[in-house]
Amino acid sequence: MSYPKIIKEAALEKLFHTDLSLRHIADELGIPRATLHTWKRQYQMIKNDSETVETPAESWTPEEKFAVVLESATLSEVELNAYCREKGLFPGQIKTWREACIRGNQPQDKNLRREASYQQHKRKISTLERELKRKEKALAELAALLVLPKKVRCPLGGHRGRLIALAERQRVVSLIREAIQSGARQQQACEVLELSSRTYQRWIKTGVVSDGRVTAIRPTPVNKLSDDERQQILAVCNTPMYSHLPPYQIVPRLADRGIYLASESSFYRILKAANQLTHRGNIRIKAKSSQVRHFTATRPNQVWSWDITYCPSRVIGQHYYLYMIEDIYSRKIVGWEVHDQENGDHAATLLERSVWAEKSVKSQLILHSDNGAPMKSIMLRAKLQELGVVSSYSRPRVSNDNPYSESLFRTVKYHPRWPSEGFANLDDTRLWVKAFVQWYNHDHRHSRIKFVTPQQRHVGEDIKLLKKRQLLYRKMMQLHPARWSTTTRNWQHEPVVELNPKHHKERNVA
Repeated sequence: MSYPKIIKEAALEKLFHTDLSLRHIADELGIPRATLHTWKRQYQMIKNDSETVETPAESWTPEEKFAVVLESATLSEVELNAYCREKGLFPGQIKTWREACIRGNQPQDKNLRREASYQQHKRKISTLERELKRKEKALAELAALLVLPKKVRCPLGGHRGRLIALAERQRVVSLIREAIQSGARQQQACEVLELSSRTYQRWIKTGVVSDGRVTAIRPTPVNKLSDDERQQILAVCNTPMYSHLPPYQIVPRLADRGIYLASESSFYRILKAANQLTHRGNIRIKAKSSQVRHFTATRPNQVWSWDITYCPSRVIGQHYYLYMIEDIYSRKIVGWEVHDQENGDHAATLLERSVWAEKSVKSQLILHSDNGAPMKSIMLRAKLQELGVVSSYSRPRVSNDNPYSESLFRTVKYHPRWPSEGFANLDDTRLWVKAFVQWYNHDHRHSRIKFVTPQQRHVGEDIKLLKKRQLLYRKMMQLHPARWSTTTRNWQHEPVVELNPKHHKERNVA
């Protein structure tokens, strides 16, 4: 049986240019294996008997194979077959070489991808190992810190600089070292025991020793007051003239008499050491208030502040109403009245009397108040316009925009002679307020105007008085310079007073 030539060529091509076995090719093409053996032997004989000794195609160099691929790339199937016969090749060989060219860079790409994947996995493993070590270290530290408080009866927390016994220091250092060896950090172990890390480092730097402050020999300060001077200060504070006054009132009064014993802070310190600084009276700490409205006074009768407050009677539910006007520059009470009711008519009458008394009609006087009904009544507004007074009001629902009047009423109601049981009647209330105004304007040294009386500042006498105090302090500083760290107390006259100053921290006006 004869086979077509094309089948014979296909069989020989697969036989010599593929990895398929002879049996597999025979079964695939349906050709007996003996026939394939015959074709193979004949082909080999023809190749051996050929006159031209040619290099087998499989022995060609890569450059030659690449040239064949380029030359045959644009050929049709018929032209390719003719080209193969001319070169002694099979179309399958050229196809194999073409695929090899296409796959030429594929092994390198695979290696790069494999290397990149390997590096990525390596980094991931390193990250996981670091995370594992960190968690193991954190667990060890947590265990050490949980055990540490159980070994201490109480932590070392307390006020800064307190003395710690030597035995307690040694025990604490031992416990912290044990916790550090168990995996805890020094900072964390110290925090558990409420001990500063710097304190622990200082203890272990030169060995744990006792606190040197216990056995320290300290020299006597050169500016220390003598025992006689301290006793003199106590004696002055306990005299009938000054026994009811605090040191900040005593010191200016002594200075006005040409006497200087010590600074105000020294008075407080000596009284405290003698256990004579116990709080007296009903005065409470005043909460600071935000300040928004802004007015400036550089002379008396420029800015006034006024308000109304209750004066309790001895009858539950009955009150008297105290109307009071204050000059914020001098802190002088320029007008007051007590009535059994609160209305604008009484306010207008009081304002008119005060303006005429201070000779401030049509002087562009500013009157500041809150938003109460009497303050905004028609009668008072008409009187303000008639007298040429400019009105000013606090912000709605803001109770601390009128600090001078609030401070004045605080001084009134916390005065030692304020009747806690209430006033007997309206006349009794007026008599008490009259005495208070006389004391406040002419005897009370106000802390915000350098401890001069409001009347002295109102008429300008404070300037001369403050200069006298300044000269006295300078003289005493020259006599005992070691008792002043920098300079003498500031007795300078304050030329400007502001109502709710802008862009300043809130200042106490009491």
